[in-house]
Amino acid sequence: MDKGWYVVHTYSGYENKVKANLEKRVESMNMTNKIFRVLVPVEEEVVNKDGKKKTVQRKVYPGYVLVEMVQTDDSWYVVRNTPGVTGFVGSAGAGSKPSPLLPDEAESILKHMGIQEPSPIFDFDIKDNIRVKVGPFADFVGTIEDIMPDKNKIKVLVNMFGRETPLELEFDQVEKV
Repeated sequence: MDKGWYVVHTYSGYENKVKANLEKRVESMNMTNKIFRVLVPVEEEVVNKDGKKKTVQRKVYPGYVLVEMVQTDDSWYVVRNTPGVTGFVGSAGAGSKPSPLLPDEAESILKHMGIQEPSPIFDFDIKDNIRVKVGPFADFVGTIEDIMPDKNKIKVLVNMFGRETPLELEFDQVEKV
């Protein structure tokens, strides 16, 4: 079974309480192998209050919580019966199983919140030859000069206009030659 992100509808204003309740239930009911993360999508907003700028967390989707889980009868039951949860989004009717978010929908929400998915595995080494797959330098061939795993980027030297030119590219923008 694959894990996916599911949208759970809650009573408005109870999103953080549902998150806390669900996280406690996951621990107490030993569901950590099926329910992984519970998120209340928020974004930072600067508000001007009493002439002072203040950064506050604003709920992006009031009344909704995201749950990353493997959908089984018991994980569905644990989430569905958490106090404050009114149901899953994407269920056809009472008792029917919900559909997860599409991967790019979930990725977009996580990026918007500043949360990144696990880094892609990068099995290149310095001095390896690569080809750029996308962008304005697509099909250029170069040599890896530096690998920055913390940023998911590499520094590549490509031959452009008769001289070596450094480019900083993301791991998924290149392939081995």
